[in-house]
Amino acid sequence: MDRIKNPFSPGAGSPPPELVGRDGIIEKAEVLFGRIKQRRSEKSLILVGLRGVGKTVLLNELGRKARELGYHTIMLEAHENKSLPALLIPPLRSLLFELNRAANISDKVRRGLGVLRSFISAIKLKVSDIEFGLDIEPERGSADSGDLEADLSNLFVAVAEAAQDRKTVIALLIDEIQYLTEKELSALIMAMHKMQQLQLPLILIGAGLPILTRLAGESKSYAERLFEFPLIGPLSASDARKALNDPVKKVDVKFGGDALDEIIHCTEGYPYFIQEWGYQAWNHAEDLRITLKDVQRATKTVTQRLDENFFRVRFDRLTPSEKKYLRAMAYLGPGAHRSGDIAEALGVKVNSVGPTRANLINKGMIYSPAYGDMAFTVPLFDQFMCRAMPEFKPVQ
Repeated sequence: MDRIKNPFSPGAGSPPPELVGRDGIIEKAEVLFGRIKQRRSEKSLILVGLRGVGKTVLLNELGRKARELGYHTIMLEAHENKSLPALLIPPLRSLLFELNRAANISDKVRRGLGVLRSFISAIKLKVSDIEFGLDIEPERGSADSGDLEADLSNLFVAVAEAAQDRKTVIALLIDEIQYLTEKELSALIMAMHKMQQLQLPLILIGAGLPILTRLAGESKSYAERLFEFPLIGPLSASDARKALNDPVKKVDVKFGGDALDEIIHCTEGYPYFIQEWGYQAWNHAEDLRITLKDVQRATKTVTQRLDENFFRVRFDRLTPSEKKYLRAMAYLGPGAHRSGDIAEALGVKVNSVGPTRANLINKGMIYSPAYGDMAFTVPLFDQFMCRAMPEFKPVQ
């Protein structure tokens, strides 16, 4: 069929043709947006889930809905090589100048700019990748201590008060929150706690791996009362069928029932993989009905594409010992495995692989769904490891 008209959109964060199975999360966010606009207290949201479940897509959709309601939005992606202040300062600077342009400058907006200037001056002593300032006098004694936990709360208060003065609301959206350092996560939670205490119009919608729930709880015991942590999982069989069927119906194409069953089996309901299989199945189809044979031919292409791109970029970041650890997990089969069983497959004592396990958690490759258990954060990665390291033999 015509590849240009292919409705499927595989890619990191690419919006699917149909966003299905997420109505409950969207409804929670809409309640949050509405209540904060009316200055009513409501928990912010942190979406948690494995790779490939569509967290980034959903985060972008919630940002779009917030803007429709008149929110100012700030969208960030945390990563290992940039600090939280370095990520926050440019968009906060732009936001405050935008609020300044909205009307004659107010004392609250002027103060927000001054506090940001103080924050930048203090952080510059510690963060080398912030190379700009503001042509405005700093607000002495506010957000200038150099203590991130104290300064970020003061900065958020000043920015939120400026937004309140302009009768607007700010939605801060942060993807990949698990990459924040322990101190940065603690500072962010404390700042959001201050927003709730003062009922100021700044909310957080975050997204990250399942480890986030534990990290937040360990950082601040009140995190569970401050945020909701909705789990974003694979699609149900009915939602997966809808995600495949609805886009092709619009152009008078159909999936055979056995073709749909095969895609659901191969993808295990994960939205990213559904887009990959749907995209390739369309490209392999020769007429307006996508058959089981089309899907089976597509599977070879999809597997090669995933191995060369989606999986390989993660695999190439690993050390030899980390690769062996993951291969031992893959040997044990799908699902979570006890740390002791993984060590036994490697022929070593469980405490000797502790540093390797910690490094893999920090790299976002594995997480602990329950005490003593380890599981992949990337769906189908166990199958890839078996293909990438076929010669692995467990120690008997």
